[in-house]
Amino acid sequence: MSGKHEPPKGVQEAAQRALKWIEDGKAGKGFTETGEHRAEQLAHGEKVDDDVVRRMRSYFSRHAPDRDAEGFSQGGKGFPSPGRVAWDAWGGDPGKRWAESQRIEGDD
Repeated sequence: MSGKHEPPKGVQEAAQRALKWIEDGKAGKGFTETGEHRAEQLAHGEKVDDDVVRRMRSYFSRHAPDRDAEGFSQGGKGFPSPGRVAWDAWGGDPGKRWAESQRIEGDD
């Protein structure tokens, strides 16, 4: 049976910020329905299963280079970049820390 993990407040806030940016058209044309669904889940504080935590870990691992791109950091030119919108849709920096801290089935 898969565990259930409740996203903490910081994760919810990042996802809420992403939903606002998506609504404002800042997500870019490559933004996926999966990213929007994840933002909605996390923004509403829905508990997620082990598979979602694994997907979050994988997302953050693949997209770590996005943090160095223009428009990622607040105050920078082009903020928020589509990469930053997506990063926050998955819970942002708090989401990365949280996903990495969760015990999931199959972890050693």
